[in-house]
Amino acid sequence: MGCRDVHAATVLAFLSGTASVAGLLAAVLLPNWRQMRLYTFNKNEKNVTVYTGLWIKCARFDGSRDCVIYDPQWYTAVDQLDLRVLQFALPLSMGTAVSALFLCLVGMCNTAFVSSVPNIKLARCLVNSAGCHLVAGLLFLLACAICLTPSIWVIFYNNYMNKKYAPVFSFDVSVFIAIASAGGLFFTSIMLFLWYCACKSSPSPFWQPLYPHAPSMHSYAAQPYSARSRLSAIEIDIPVVTHAS
Repeated sequence: MGCRDVHAATVLAFLSGTASVAGLLAAVLLPNWRQMRLYTFNKNEKNVTVYTGLWIKCARFDGSRDCVIYDPQWYTAVDQLDLRVLQFALPLSMGTAVSALFLCLVGMCNTAFVSSVPNIKLARCLVNSAGCHLVAGLLFLLACAICLTPSIWVIFYNNYMNKKYAPVFSFDVSVFIAIASAGGLFFTSIMLFLWYCACKSSPSPFWQPLYPHAPSMHSYAAQPYSARSRLSAIEIDIPVVTHAS
């Protein structure tokens, strides 16, 4: 399969990027970044677990799924530095990844449906398949760094809070979802880089990431027909045989 076809690598990268963005969205919305478990020594009462998210906070009794205390305005009064950073980092990572997905889709469509002759208008705008995939890979890598760094910091900050206050804090499932999504973004960028490295040896300027100059259309223009080829069969010279005297 040549570079003109849609490789399985690009399709797999697009699907992996889409799944990673969906995972980031779930991590952002779920109120499961940190748990604070409050114990009681009264046998007539139940222990309480406070689930802290980026935007809401929910307190539940053990064995219950209903929130005894539900705070939808938690995002305005977050007093934990790591969660405050995540409020800005994760949406920024999602926006970067969505931009990369759009570029990846443009590159796939350009690979599948554009002719082998580079479009002179697109060439002047530096738009081609290899350029789209290369920039998309860089954006996926950037989105991975933006997501992964504060997500891992939650683990260390959780240990800091346990030492400073009481050993009642623990990180929750959203941390693992965010880290797994960051891994998916990194895998997506690697797939796009491998696709580009496998196809950059093609001699056509169509596969250069950025054109050094607009490709000349003279090299792609069809050669004109010769005047001889346009003559009809009647106009072809017929040799005349003459008798020797």
